Amino acid sequence: MSRVAKAPVTLPKGVEVTQNGRQVSVKGSRGTLQFTLHALVELKQENDQLLFSPVEATPAGWMQAGTARSVINNLITGVDKGFERKLQLVGVGYKAQAKGQMVNLALGFSHPIDFKLPEGVTAETPTPTEIILKSNDKQLLGQAAANIRSYRPPEPYKGKGVRYSDEVIIRKEAKKK
Repeated sequence: MSRVAKAPVTLPKGVEVTQNGRQVSVKGSRGTLQFTLHALVELKQENDQLLFSPVEATPAGWMQAGTARSVINNLITGVDKGFERKLQLVGVGYKAQAKGQMVNLALGFSHPIDFKLPEGVTAETPTPTEIILKSNDKQLLGQAAANIRSYRPPEPYKGKGVRYSDEVIIRKEAKKK
C-alpha cells in the first residue's frame, strides 16, 4: 500500500485544478500544465485538497496512485513557484554562456557545443562556470540538466566535468607504482 498516495495534496491560493475525464489540467500564475491519469487511479477534489486512491486495492493500483499524486504535486508546485536546477562546470577552460534558447558550452573538446534548450526551459549563466536552469515542468527541467551533464560527466580522479551543484563526487586515488 502506498503511503504517498494516502497523503492529500493541498492547493495553494491562485492554483486551479480541473479534471476532464482522465485529463487533469493545473493552472497557476506561471502557466498551465497537463497530465493524463492512469486507468487504475481515481482523483477526488474536496474543497482545496486533492485525494488520490486506486480504483481497485491492488499493489499496482496503489503504485499508480502514489505516482499520480507525486506528479500532480510537482505540477502544482511548478505553476505556483517553479523549479530551478544548478549545474557547475569544473575543469580548466570549461565555460558556458547562455544566449536565448541556446547554451554555448566549452568543455575541453576541439569544438564548442551548442545545446538547444527545450521549450519551457530557460537558462542563466551568472558566472562562466555556473548554469542555472529554470522551468515550471520538473521532468523537462531534469531531462535538460541530464542532457547537458551527459556531454562531460564528472570523472572520479580529478573531478572534472559538468556536475549538479548538490552532487558529491567520490574521488578515487591515482594508481601508484
